[in-house]
Amino acid sequence: MTIEIIRCLADNYAYLIHDAARGETTLIDAPEAAPILATLKGKGWTLTRILITHHHNDHIDGVAEILAQAPAEVYGAAADAHRLPPLDHAFAPGDTLPGGAQVMDAPGHTVGHVAFYYPALKALFTADSLMTHGCGRLFEGTPDQMFDTIAAFAALPDDTRIYSGHDYARANLNFAAQYAPEPSALAARQAELQQLADKGLPTTGTTLESEKQLNPYLRCHLPAVAQAAGCPGADPRRVLAEIRRQKNNA
Repeated sequence: MTIEIIRCLADNYAYLIHDAARGETTLIDAPEAAPILATLKGKGWTLTRILITHHHNDHIDGVAEILAQAPAEVYGAAADAHRLPPLDHAFAPGDTLPGGAQVMDAPGHTVGHVAFYYPALKALFTADSLMTHGCGRLFEGTPDQMFDTIAAFAALPDDTRIYSGHDYARANLNFAAQYAPEPSALAARQAELQQLADKGLPTTGTTLESEKQLNPYLRCHLPAVAQAAGCPGADPRRVLAEIRRQKNNA
């Protein structure tokens, strides 16, 4: 199984997971059709299914056009079906889907948000919940919901790779730098981001271990992070809420 990262729109990512042994290809989110269809054609892959993380337009707008040219089955959360494209299959958190994705509940950015964990790939597709060096804006959910979502992700193996829905890595890391990240990890990642930018390569796919060194929302339990957030000694949930509030106003 291989993962193909596809840039869409201004800063979105979509993902194709190709299982050569089964001749199956899974698409995670569909921000726009053209780059996804071009990748399928270029690889010679036939689309099998589309998995949707949440209802925002920049994750679903390409579904109809893709289906017109590459018919496939569409999977989405039953609880959010009323605002998703028409579903062939509705799932619930805890389900395991064809192709091997385990559905994780991931509210915070939206209340119906889910993530897809592939143990065989050591990969977690988080869309707009946990992001590279940050987390998504809380449009519908609460800080407590986002805290619980990120805590569930943090319990996965440290070598799990995090594939998020947007390329916000540089801005997120610039913001994260004020919340006591691990210094050597910060310097290394800053240099790496410049190298990736110079080569036009994706910034997504960091390991959970790396995020635990850099991402303030995974480090809210640390006294130094609470101090940097201006709430020394506070409960980690309050620390997350405060950091997210500061990010909103940055």
